[in-house]
Amino acid sequence: MIISLLYRATRRNRTGRPPTAAALRKPVLRLATENPLWGHRRIQGEPTRLGHPITPSTVWEILHAAGIDPAPRKSGPAWRQFLTAQAEGIIAADFCHIDTALGRRMYAMAFLEHGTRRLHPTGVTHHPTGERATQQTRSPASDLGTRMESLRFILRDRNTRYTAPFDAVFASEDLDVLLNAPRAPRMNTQCERVIGTIRREALDHILEQPSTLHGPNGRRLLRTRILGGASTSTDTPHNLQR
Repeated sequence: MIISLLYRATRRNRTGRPPTAAALRKPVLRLATENPLWGHRRIQGEPTRLGHPITPSTVWEILHAAGIDPAPRKSGPAWRQFLTAQAEGIIAADFCHIDTALGRRMYAMAFLEHGTRRLHPTGVTHHPTGERATQQTRSPASDLGTRMESLRFILRDRNTRYTAPFDAVFASEDLDVLLNAPRAPRMNTQCERVIGTIRREALDHILEQPSTLHGPNGRRLLRTRILGGASTSTDTPHNLQR
């Protein structure tokens, strides 16, 4: 009698996480078996969506105990290896915003060839829109000329200014659109590095002479120094003042 009471008290006072129910363990193992490329976090989301909450660490322990890799590596090269191998066929697009000495923010879109590291800047505007971004695709097409035929991919982020017509322009040139993962600027480090160089080398130099930025001539000088003199027919001083 005394031994039975002690045994029951020990079971009630047992510390630690309770064991995972077998009814939940079987679906986890089945998902891992039928989807060998899914990791433990991807598998964890399926029972949760069906109303059976389970933590990623629990799924990791179940898979590890069953001898299944909780984080399988997908076949194929890593992202960095892909960019290196396909550098000659990739052109990347990104927006650059700069706060001027007058307290206004200007935007410009730039295209960068991965193979040659050549930068193709477009016009500057205070009001970037999806329609304008589509119009700016003419700039790299005219600059590249016949080299456009050697390109295979256009790399961009998920900015809402990149609309379906923007992608359609490159699709007509047989280019596949590569999207960055959400909040992953390192997937487009080449463009990010160029934008950082513009801000350090061009903007800092401009702010040393704020008196030269007043008036239409000053705005034209700002655009010229940042983008190396690039301009379009729509980037008139009248448009920049609006």
